Amino acid sequence: MTLDVHQFAVGASWVATAIGAGLWLWSWFGEQDAIRKLRFLDCGVVLLFASVLLRIVAQDKPMTVWDWAMVFVAPLFIVAALWRLARTACPPGGR
Repeated sequence: MTLDVHQFAVGASWVATAIGAGLWLWSWFGEQDAIRKLRFLDCGVVLLFASVLLRIVAQDKPMTVWDWAMVFVAPLFIVAALWRLARTACPPGGR
């Protein structure tokens, strides 16, 4: 049995889903600092939605209504999370 690119991409998307879910859960239950909590949440959101989009693109069956909804909604969440990550990064002075 050989591993092709399709199987590798789907496997990597499930790993990214697990990491994203872990970051999301850590943001809710493990982190106390508000900014770090928000950053963990945003990183988890980016990984979760990106992995869902990858699995939608890699599927062999026709797209359902749920798939189309995710194709339109997921990029909005990804962009919003990346924007917040950029806004909560270190200040220009490095302090």
